[in-house]
Amino acid sequence: MATESWREPLSEALGALGVDRDPTELAVTGGLGHLGSRLPVEDTAIACVGAALLASTRRPVELATGHVAAAMRSEAHLRLDGEPPLDGFAPMSRFWRTADGWVRTHGNYPWHREALVRALGTPDDVAAVASAIGELPTREAESRVVEAGGIAAAVRTPQEWLAEPPGRAVAAQPLVGTSRIGDAAPRSRGDRLRVLDLTRVIAGPVCTRFLAALGADVLRIDPPHRPERPGSYDTLLDKRTAMLDAGTPEGLALLHELLAGADVLVHGYRPGALRRFGLGAEELAERHPGLVVVSLSAWGTAGPWGERRGFDSIVQAASGIATIESTSDGPGALPCQLLDHGTGYLCAAAVLDGLRRQSEAGGTWLRELSLARTAHWLSADRARNVRRSRRAPSPG
Repeated sequence: MATESWREPLSEALGALGVDRDPTELAVTGGLGHLGSRLPVEDTAIACVGAALLASTRRPVELATGHVAAAMRSEAHLRLDGEPPLDGFAPMSRFWRTADGWVRTHGNYPWHREALVRALGTPDDVAAVASAIGELPTREAESRVVEAGGIAAAVRTPQEWLAEPPGRAVAAQPLVGTSRIGDAAPRSRGDRLRVLDLTRVIAGPVCTRFLAALGADVLRIDPPHRPERPGSYDTLLDKRTAMLDAGTPEGLALLHELLAGADVLVHGYRPGALRRFGLGAEELAERHPGLVVVSLSAWGTAGPWGERRGFDSIVQAASGIATIESTSDGPGALPCQLLDHGTGYLCAAAVLDGLRRQSEAGGTWLRELSLARTAHWLSADRARNVRRSRRAPSPG
């Protein structure tokens, strides 16, 4: 039987979601220690998965710590013909030493890699990029890449992050934002939940994979000009997939047709990005009343980084996690992509609780989550543990 250090974060997650379940209704078996970290990664992972399970049923549920650890690393376990389909991070996705510190970039997608080398004026070569970044101050390297359309974050300490406007904005947001829009009547739904999935990479697809495992009919849509990385099959299980260009009149009309038949929309577009298609939250509530919409972003909906691109590794760098997990060789990382996976399970719980709210009270429900807010929750949990240990009486 595992110790119950995960009870407090589970209670916090359920409270943030509005899921009216007692944390004692989750039984956890197996020992802790699968996801070793200076941060309470395993406790947080259990809390996220546990919240999704408790939101999915009214019965008590049981969870094994080994299964949670495997779920948090699911992409690493995937094999096709006995071989891993992906090598993990691409060569341009890494920490780089700068003139006065470190910066992390993300170059797994070709368009992000192209933006990185364009920002630095270098060939598409690791050594050339390393040389160019090495001559720049950290914050200048970050801003150059971001302004060119790439993805980068200076490695900050937790204190630096919380002292800056983006960090303060993230800290001020709830773990799960909840808004009711309009007065749509409660929906009568068919036997199978219909989910439209406009997400990619890990967090959003983890959410919809969980819903598909519960029996939902999930249709994932990708834009034809931005295909997913080959081999990203782990989170496609039990889903149907299609390509659609919402930038064309025909594609947008088809998207609205799909939304008209959906119960849930899960999207990973940056806050405000869907408005250019006429798919802002208010517009969705007017045209498709009664939807449950889950909006997932890197940095949340407020603050100067609200519309900035980001991934799990980038949020770890900016928020101070990479510093907390540092080694003698430089910045470090969590033992799994917890911000992605954990937020994905929280998104699934938010969908299920949103459906409950809609069926009981009507309305169109918007739930908002971000990787950065999950990172803040994880770091705040560590601070609480430190304070608790200082208050504990000494033995003897």
